[in-house]
Amino acid sequence: MSTLLVIESAKAGLVIGRGGATIKNIQHDSGAIVKMTDGDTADTQNVKIIGSEDAQRLASGMIEKITGKILRSEIISTPPPPPRRQTRGRGMGRPRSNKRDTSPLETFSISNEIWEEIVRENKQRNLEILQSLPPIIKDFYVEHNQVKAMSDEEVQSFRTAQNGITVQYIDGAECLRPIPKPIKTFQHAFSSYPNIMKVIKKQNFATPSPIQCQAWPIIMSGHDLIAIAQTGTGKTLAYILPALIHILKQPTPRNERIGPSVMILGPTRELVLQIHDEITKYLHSNIKLVCVYGGGVSTQTHQQLIQAEKPDIVVATPGRLNDLIGIQAIKLEHVSYLVLDEADRMLDMGFKNQIELSLRHVRPDKQTILTSATWPIAVQKLANYFAKNPLQITVGSLDLSTVNTVAQKIIVLKQNQKEAWLYDFISNTLSKNDKVIIFMRKKTSVDQMFEYFNSKNIKCRSIHGGKLQADRETSLADMRNGVVSILIATDVASRGIDIHDISLVINYDFPVNIEEYVHRVGRTGRAGKTGSAITLFTDYDKFNASPLIGVLEKSKQPIPPELYKMTTQ
Repeated sequence: MSTLLVIESAKAGLVIGRGGATIKNIQHDSGAIVKMTDGDTADTQNVKIIGSEDAQRLASGMIEKITGKILRSEIISTPPPPPRRQTRGRGMGRPRSNKRDTSPLETFSISNEIWEEIVRENKQRNLEILQSLPPIIKDFYVEHNQVKAMSDEEVQSFRTAQNGITVQYIDGAECLRPIPKPIKTFQHAFSSYPNIMKVIKKQNFATPSPIQCQAWPIIMSGHDLIAIAQTGTGKTLAYILPALIHILKQPTPRNERIGPSVMILGPTRELVLQIHDEITKYLHSNIKLVCVYGGGVSTQTHQQLIQAEKPDIVVATPGRLNDLIGIQAIKLEHVSYLVLDEADRMLDMGFKNQIELSLRHVRPDKQTILTSATWPIAVQKLANYFAKNPLQITVGSLDLSTVNTVAQKIIVLKQNQKEAWLYDFISNTLSKNDKVIIFMRKKTSVDQMFEYFNSKNIKCRSIHGGKLQADRETSLADMRNGVVSILIATDVASRGIDIHDISLVINYDFPVNIEEYVHRVGRTGRAGKTGSAITLFTDYDKFNASPLIGVLEKSKQPIPPELYKMTTQ
């Protein structure tokens, strides 16, 4: 399989670049082979792209971004070679022809020599890039004497007690260095960094969370890290504090760096704003931070903000970051610390190409931290693309399950009974002290329920992807501040939204898949507190009955008999 793009002849020079530099960059950054040939007319040029499916898609996106317009795009199947003709003996069969009958696409087949040339070019280019950039320091960990004294048995016992932490080099990674031991206290991790200890004490934390205990030594030792843990487990702080030290420890003075040193990508406006707010609590030494996201604030405004602030840290959604790179408002060449937060959610939302395009100019020796609540194949591929010899921390099991601090109840009923059930529950059963998120599948359903509640004088707020950013932020602020205790939402609020005291989640509509169910339920029972989740389940949802039973069984939750019956229908 290959891809054929047809572009305007006038744009061919942009794709090739001076001395072929641009087309070499496209091949390097995408992993595809790109060939320019004459088009069917004098006004067109053909671009043939050969490589893996992902490589072809990435190269196509890069070319479209350069040219601004693709006249035509098609996928071409390469025909299999004809079978060898069997001869029955000397002089038998049709006479051979000296002319070989070849498909035009065979001209672009990938030989070992071409691949070796590409690998050599890539290595040489990376070497040239690194030689042109200032050196970076990634290892600045000072192991505390008490941690150093821990035996292997004590380390394993501690990891098991901390929600079953496992840590290992992922498949294919080279075990170049020993895995750092976990820390038990903030002092163990940051005794050499008094400024960090000061900001931690202001937050009145008792002890580090399990993910933090193991992540801090790993990150500060310079390893790339894949952190797999459910939402609400402290992953954000696990990468924030080392990022601050990383910024201050680099040999190049901050005022001489081009662009930010730390880049953090998140899937939604709400999550990147939340990360921004969390980082703000720990800023010191005049470290500057800017948050950029689509909606509410224009690209031009974000450009002006970046130019004025000259931030050390940028927190962004992939789409807005792409916009800023496209107008050359931000340069990523000096980014040495990269975080892909909620990577599984970013891939679910279709950001894979944008992430790869945005970050193709980040220096190859950067340190990468990737966090995810799940570990599907797509996230593994993303980790392999950006991380080098990473360690993987898993808190709990990789099997999809909900936290044991949430009591889950499944109510099986008919579709037309749900509205009456919800109104009765809100009016007669919901405690005044409860804070509840009601999840619905569609934006229109959220709007309709919001209007219905208002007509019944039930105070609430609503949030979905179609609302203005200012309205979304106000709704979340009103929930956090106790102005209202009911939030009606689509799955835009199922991940990353951190309202600590949500006591109840109601799944009015079952989500599109079981992964989203787990994330919705994860909005309550956070930070060691208990919570409840009620799910309204109808015949329309029966295709999710089996996976839901699996999650409930793992969490040792009650399962209604009607749910089992649906699996046999």
